[in-house]
Amino acid sequence: MTTATYPFTAVVGMADMRLALLLNAVSPAVGGVLVRGEKGTAKSTAVRALAALLPPVEVVSGCRFSCDPAAPDPQCPDGPHEPGTGAVRPARMVELPVGAAEDRLVGALDIERALSDGVKAFEPGLLADSHRGVLYVDEVNLLHDHLIDLLLDAAAMGASYVEREGVSVRHAARFLLVGTMNPEEGELRPQLLDRFGLTVEVTASRDTEERVEVVRRRLAYDEDPAGFAARWAEDEGSLRERIAAARALLPDVVLGDRALRQIAAVCAAFEVDGMRADIVTARTATALAAWAGRTDVRTEDVRQAALLSLPHRRRRAPFDAPGLDEDKLDEVLRRFEDEEPEPPKPDQGPGRDEGDGNGDGDGPDGGPDGPEGGPGGGLPHDGAQQPPSSPEPTVPGPRDGEPEAADGPEAPQESGTGGGAGAGGGGETAAVGAAEPFRTRRLDVPGLGEGAAGRRSRARTAHGRTTGARRPRGTLSSLHLTATVRAAAPHQHARGRSGPGLLVRRDDLREAVREGREGNLVLFVVDASGSMAARKRMGAVKGAVLSLLLDAYQRRDKVGLVTFRGTDAELALPPTSSVDAAAARLERLPTGGRTPLAAGLLKAREVLRVERLRDPSRRPLLVVVTDGRATEARRDGGARRDGAATPVARAGQAARLLAGDGIASVVVDCEAGPVRLGLAGALARELRGTPVTLDELRADSVTALVRDVRNVSTTRRAA
Repeated sequence: MTTATYPFTAVVGMADMRLALLLNAVSPAVGGVLVRGEKGTAKSTAVRALAALLPPVEVVSGCRFSCDPAAPDPQCPDGPHEPGTGAVRPARMVELPVGAAEDRLVGALDIERALSDGVKAFEPGLLADSHRGVLYVDEVNLLHDHLIDLLLDAAAMGASYVEREGVSVRHAARFLLVGTMNPEEGELRPQLLDRFGLTVEVTASRDTEERVEVVRRRLAYDEDPAGFAARWAEDEGSLRERIAAARALLPDVVLGDRALRQIAAVCAAFEVDGMRADIVTARTATALAAWAGRTDVRTEDVRQAALLSLPHRRRRAPFDAPGLDEDKLDEVLRRFEDEEPEPPKPDQGPGRDEGDGNGDGDGPDGGPDGPEGGPGGGLPHDGAQQPPSSPEPTVPGPRDGEPEAADGPEAPQESGTGGGAGAGGGGETAAVGAAEPFRTRRLDVPGLGEGAAGRRSRARTAHGRTTGARRPRGTLSSLHLTATVRAAAPHQHARGRSGPGLLVRRDDLREAVREGREGNLVLFVVDASGSMAARKRMGAVKGAVLSLLLDAYQRRDKVGLVTFRGTDAELALPPTSSVDAAAARLERLPTGGRTPLAAGLLKAREVLRVERLRDPSRRPLLVVVTDGRATEARRDGGARRDGAATPVARAGQAARLLAGDGIASVVVDCEAGPVRLGLAGALARELRGTPVTLDELRADSVTALVRDVRNVSTTRRAA
């Protein structure tokens, strides 16, 4: 049974998202859209519904690569095509799964036939299927790096190249790239982020009536998809006609010099990199004018275009959320208000509405059983996202040689939120800001892994330098030509070879074994006790952890955060791909109380045990941020019994358990001042890890980091 697609006009609210998608339907040159938002906000529903609104395309009959009969691709693998009429089919919406293999994306070449027969037997992939259509990637931020690289190449060149040991196939791949993502699961690489023409933020409505309408429509659709779609068919048809009319009007829209200077001034004011922002903003403003039924670009078009095309391109500090300061945008645009407006053009085109500039209002302005069912009547220009709140100022850390406040549980504590969590000794101080982050040295996990592709530790991966050959495991994706020839050579006489060609059979094929880098699980264990409560020290510590989080984001790691203070430890952030979430938790982290170091290490061990079951191929790296002190208070308030292990001894026992599990670790020594106890170094020895001072953590430090985590393997063998 065929299930009807949820109608686009039945989506409630989400004005920015619907407008961005419709503008791409009007002008594919805008360059696609990225929809960012929390789960359950109709992101995927709206994107899939867009396909039904796109105009049909004419293709060469029988061409697997959707060549245009009016201008067929001269290098099409199915060509050359004879001139003639083609077939008309609906525009395609092709979905790229997050876990797709490379061959599924770019296509597969039959290496055996290519080597033995010299025939380019090519099976097209998703890039070929999406040519002249839409390529949709749900959870695009979770896509593997090598697939992102292929997407970047195809989006930049408008073509896909498949290379296999000197045998190559090239075909056109021009598509509308649409992605959805939940920022809580990790951010997107800047290179791919810039490839999306527009970006929008979506959140669930807090209006009761609107939420009720969403539920009512969804239940009605689930009960009878075909009947629900039929009730919205008229609105869908009206919106489809309006898209076609805007496409027809688009070539007549004039982008005047005043609008161009506005666009250039806005892009310069927000310090965007490169010129792609200016070009995308200009195309978006032009599409907005066509959508409104006008042939002139106005200030409101430029403003709305900037709100859609610039938030993900502006320069921002690490972990700042994308967004645009609307007050600043209005201030830049006001500079042009005193200039004479451009005279109206004589050829305004059909559908010009002199009143509000939002079109002729003949699109669907509502629907059955609910208000504002679709965007048909003209979406407002004021539906952009709100600017993010300004970050709090950071507190710099102590400079070298600067005296610090007294440490330890008996040190004076600032009064903050009370003594709740710090009841074990000393009060709790309010959270302090992090010092300025810096570029850190790379910390590796020793050995050779086989985890998810990333940029931290050595691993066997699908991409990288070739280190050997083996029989294929599944579909052959990377041929090792020398090993294949060497395997086939001894059998040529038995196979009756008489000509110059090499007789190759499937058993002869060998795939390349490559070594690259993997992403790891970086679990931070941060001391938030009274011994770290001095504001200057905690600001420096948070700055160091923030720097390591930035490094983890760039190296495609998962991160987790365990903190300990008072009487116990807690998992402040379960392992996740969102380093933004970890940075937010770190910023709000208060300090105070005693130092249950053993509890923090044991909590980390439990977290790593669970994660090993969930994702056994991802190797962990434990980063303990502490000065090494360990003081505890009994939960029952009593004194420690005679003969019981001291807090330092219990911390050593917990460290040895982690070392026995084979966990690679780094201890960031936060102790400072002229008198040092060396407790963090002792903890590193118990963990069989590497001690690193805050100064040694910096990539540009004068002090050389001579001890690398990879040397841990030598220590383990000696032990």
